[in-house]
Amino acid sequence: MKTDTANPMAANNAGEKCRWAWIVATFFGAGFGKPGPGTWGSVGAVLVWAVAAWALPAGSGTLLVWLACGIVLATIIGVPASTIVARESGREDPQCVVIDEVIGQWIALLACPRDWAHALIALVLFRLFDIRKPWPIRKLENLPEGWGIVFDDVAAGVYALAIASLIHIWY
Repeated sequence: MKTDTANPMAANNAGEKCRWAWIVATFFGAGFGKPGPGTWGSVGAVLVWAVAAWALPAGSGTLLVWLACGIVLATIIGVPASTIVARESGREDPQCVVIDEVIGQWIALLACPRDWAHALIALVLFRLFDIRKPWPIRKLENLPEGWGIVFDDVAAGVYALAIASLIHIWY
C-alpha cells in the first residue's frame, strides 16, 4: 500500500484504502455488523471492558486507569482514522465507523461496577443517548470530519455515565 508519508491523511496513490484507519475506525470489523453497526461497536466495547474487569485485580483502580488510557488512546487514533475512512468512503459519517461508539461506551462504563447488570444499564443508556442525541450532542456532529464523528459520541457517553452513576447510587 502506497501512502504519502509526509501527510498520513492524504489519499494514497493507487486508490487503495488506508488499512490501519479502516481497522481502527471499524473496531476490527465490528462496524460491518448488521443490523445496527453502532450497537455492534458498543457491544464490542462492553466485551473488551468485561475481559479487562475479569482479568485485572478488583479494588485497585487498575480497571479505571486502563479504561481512561483506552479512551484517550482510542480518541487520539480514532479521530484521524474516522476522518480517513469518511474521506475514502465519500460519506460524512459512515455507519461502519464505530470507534466513536467504542469511546463513548467506555466513557459510560468508567464508574460501572464489575457486574453485567450495571454494564447492561450503561450499554442501554449510551445507545439511547447516541441514537436520540439530545441537546447539545447533535450540535457536536457539526465539528469537522473525524472530530464531529467522535465527539457527539463522547458527549453521549458523558450523559450515559452521569445517569448510570445516579442509578448506581440506588441500585
